[in-house]
Amino acid sequence: MKSFRERLGNELILFDGGTGTYLYEKGIYINRCFDELNLTNPELVTEVHCDYINAGADIIETNTFGANSFKLTPHGLGNKVYEINLRGAKLAKTAAKESVLVAGAVGPLGVQIEPLGKLSFDEAKDVFKEQIKGLLDGGVDLIVLETFALVKELIQAIRAVRELNADIPIVAQVTINESGTLLSGAPLERFIEKLKDYPVDAVGLNCSVGPKAMLDALENLRSLTDIPISVQPNAGLPQNISGRNIYMTS
Repeated sequence: MKSFRERLGNELILFDGGTGTYLYEKGIYINRCFDELNLTNPELVTEVHCDYINAGADIIETNTFGANSFKLTPHGLGNKVYEINLRGAKLAKTAAKESVLVAGAVGPLGVQIEPLGKLSFDEAKDVFKEQIKGLLDGGVDLIVLETFALVKELIQAIRAVRELNADIPIVAQVTINESGTLLSGAPLERFIEKLKDYPVDAVGLNCSVGPKAMLDALENLRSLTDIPISVQPNAGLPQNISGRNIYMTS
């Protein structure tokens, strides 16, 4: 099987779909900690991975988007960060069976960092490291940093990866609003400019407000960089038509 870097820039690479939304579809209610399922319901997590593989995904992401100490602590799982990420990586690797690549999924911490909050850059980096170490020890092929609204927080995640592993591929993704800027209000130009000191393998957009706004932002992003680009839109926001909420892209 070709590595991520061997394929990047030479062919289209298809990621899986949303993990949390699919787990919800399979009966896990939204008040549950989806990351916890790596320990308490590994069969269901594996089923999700296998469904996406059977649907044609080239890369599956671990069920670890929110598996950092800040998001796990309210569920009484703050002491299981490493275990949940390690298990999440191993479940995905087992499902992959050397036929697809596995990306370690890392999302924002869910708290404000300096200067808006009390958490320092180095403290944020260390929280990311705790999570990412579990993913690396579990054998992921690449790291996907996704749904970031603040470039400064994304940079701390990149620093965390590189302090643990100098070579593993990184995909860095931000989320945008309908005007094509980051949710923080920063333009995509700032996103690309700030990452020049923190090289990654691909940059991109995910989640956000649906494929139409993302397509417009993608054209802008393509003009700003020669780095390979990743795009992972969601279904966007529903519109109320005759009293019904309808997702226009589905």
